[in-house]
Amino acid sequence: MPSKSKQEWQDSILQKTLQKAPERQERFEISSGTEVEPLYAPEDLTGRDYNEAVGYPGEYPFTRGIQPTMYRGRLWTMRQYAGFASAEESNKRYRYLLEQGQTGLSIAFDLPTQIGYDSDHPLAQGEVGKVGVAIDSLADLEVLFQEIPLDKVSTSMTINSTAPILLAMYLVLAQKQGVDLAKLDGTIQNDILKEYIARGTYIFPPRPSMRLITDVFKYCGENVPRWNTISISGYHIREAGSTASQELAFTLADGIAYVQAAIDAGLNVDKFAGRLSFFFASHNNLFEEVAKFRAARRLWARIMKERFGAQEPRSWMLRFHTQTGGSTLTAQQPDNNVVRTAMQALAAVLGGTQSLHTNSRDEAYATPSEEAVTIALRTQQLLAYENGIADSVDPLAGSYLVESLTDTIEAEAIDYIDKIDGMGGAMHAIEQGFPQREIQDSSYRYQKAVEAGEKVIVGVNKFVSTYAKLPLLRLDPEVANKQRERLANLRRDRDNVKVKAALSNLEGIAKGTDNTVPAFMECVAAYATIGEICDVLRGVFGEQREFGSF
Repeated sequence: MPSKSKQEWQDSILQKTLQKAPERQERFEISSGTEVEPLYAPEDLTGRDYNEAVGYPGEYPFTRGIQPTMYRGRLWTMRQYAGFASAEESNKRYRYLLEQGQTGLSIAFDLPTQIGYDSDHPLAQGEVGKVGVAIDSLADLEVLFQEIPLDKVSTSMTINSTAPILLAMYLVLAQKQGVDLAKLDGTIQNDILKEYIARGTYIFPPRPSMRLITDVFKYCGENVPRWNTISISGYHIREAGSTASQELAFTLADGIAYVQAAIDAGLNVDKFAGRLSFFFASHNNLFEEVAKFRAARRLWARIMKERFGAQEPRSWMLRFHTQTGGSTLTAQQPDNNVVRTAMQALAAVLGGTQSLHTNSRDEAYATPSEEAVTIALRTQQLLAYENGIADSVDPLAGSYLVESLTDTIEAEAIDYIDKIDGMGGAMHAIEQGFPQREIQDSSYRYQKAVEAGEKVIVGVNKFVSTYAKLPLLRLDPEVANKQRERLANLRRDRDNVKVKAALSNLEGIAKGTDNTVPAFMECVAAYATIGEICDVLRGVFGEQREFGSF
């Protein structure tokens, strides 16, 4: 007779099998350490109301997706993150990717640009153009977007401390192209809290940094209504070693802090919440990642509706970009990375992402080659057009495993958010080093498991074999010299009286309470450099040192 319950099956069928042949490992678990049971059944989902917990696509709580048709109506944006060397080289890469079918741009900036130093600053030596494109002034951005009309593309800029300055450059460039700011589509990452937690490219202390962020919220709400004013990022938290549940919890806790800061600055929640966006990683455990994305939508919807009293359904929607896991890529057997990326991209699509970046196979040790980025883009196109996963909305809904994991990850995230609330919110938790310590502990446990062979990394600690090394894309050292020369010419040829006046005005605005974005736009339109602008702000706001976390 067939078993009539999960417990009966375990007692009568499973135990007999285990007595003859044990499972291949003692315990199976998700990244948080929570055990994965051998089987999930209807009993695991008792006591829940379908409409409240899962519902339907396009309806609160959006567990199954924010749009009724999802990819049946429109595919996700294929947005490959790119930028290296000079503005000229990056422009060639962008136009190449657009020709290959990419549907949105995603700009990577070099380290000096990210932390507010010009390319000729002593601290920029050896870093110009290395991990992204070097942008010192509006003149560089003009070259970066040459032959790319800003009203025809959606642009994402991965920039944080200097985000308002790069946004100002983009807006001024749009005006020079004759584009109505109200027609611009795109996203500025603009997420400073995760920089203190995991990434480190901060300049100013948290509180003035939060002011700059809410200034962007207000300015764009009034002038650039289609622009996503922040991309609240769990990606870097995950890359630093967090679990999936920690990634979700710390990201949404940061989101709570941004929403509260905007409300405290006098903004109506329904006027800005619909332009908030999120950015998550997708790692190797497919079902855990799918469950994380579904839990994220449900939890954020409840936070916005119940905690902040948002009235508009758009304010409840969590829209997110996904990038496959850079930290999961290996320099050993790099072709394995193509498969890893495909599985992670599959999880992102099954989880309902709005846009996606797929990593290239050579990113473990080099800036991606043209061949590698083409394979990465083709991975997305294969998922979109060849295997049917985009034909049904939330196809894994109803899976006992996926629904149970969604509940588990949501509960683990809520537990962390409650702890952070008890500390006074994300800002206070960061100042106390709480999320930093939690991530460090998780990263340490993971690395110990890898080194002990408990966590298998194919080609690294198991199935090791010889492999052919891929050719490296090397940057010409002359790139930095040319960038410094361009900068010197800019300073010589611009109207320096106008620059000085604009920087002086910015200083006065920064010391007061007026919105800083128009002052940034005035500065960049006069061709003030990013370093000059940040030096003014350093003088007003000071500089942040790392928070202790041990």
